[in-house]
Amino acid sequence: MKSPLSHEALQAVRQVPLFSGLETETLALLTEGALERCYRRGTLLFSKGEPADRFYVVVGGWIKLFRESPDGNECMVGLFTRGESFAEAAMFDRLGFPVNAAVAEDARLLLFPAEHFLTTLERNHGLALNMLANLSGMLRSLVRQLDQLTLQPTYQRLAAFIVSLCPDEEGPASVCLPCDKLLIAGRLGMKPESFSRAMARLKEVGVSCERNCVHVGDIAALRRFANTAEEALSAPLPGATINASRRNVLRPCR
Repeated sequence: MKSPLSHEALQAVRQVPLFSGLETETLALLTEGALERCYRRGTLLFSKGEPADRFYVVVGGWIKLFRESPDGNECMVGLFTRGESFAEAAMFDRLGFPVNAAVAEDARLLLFPAEHFLTTLERNHGLALNMLANLSGMLRSLVRQLDQLTLQPTYQRLAAFIVSLCPDEEGPASVCLPCDKLLIAGRLGMKPESFSRAMARLKEVGVSCERNCVHVGDIAALRRFANTAEEALSAPLPGATINASRRNVLRPCR
């Protein structure tokens, strides 16, 4: 008999945009077939070209999506953490996984088998429409991230990332970077050396870094600094037609 999902897993599911606004009963139907699993760092979850017969929700830890360039190097496509889902689009189009996925830091995941999930959608048209609306919202989020990588300087991208790790309050804080700096640089669309320069620039707003620990002198000041980039993105630009969002589209492979 399948074990019920943990309270932590259910909380993570409710954060996922794909499930936004669903009633408790509806959410229970969709999560009925989900499996809660723990994975060690370095575990390969799937490879490019494999049948896309599942998708995942992150309960804890970090997951990276990547491609391999012709010279054998990894090209980061996305980095996901708690309350985010990945691989659902591949499940819907049935063309196989377009990228590889691996565990960047020890993680707990919910695995959703495609067969149960899609069958539930087929039987509930209202739910299917809700899923379409939420997928549309996720697409807008990806477009916004593309805008940020195009228009924001590296230090403002890093400022926004650090703000996302801080508590929702004012005053000083110390936070630990959740994964290797190289991965964070890839997630923010910058080279490792650019990451170091961006971190040095943030000293102007009271941010310092010791190994993987970041000290923020004033969360509110850093949040205001990061938000200036958001305001710049929302201002109309000549010939600009795209809006903005936050995660998981990174520099393409060359």
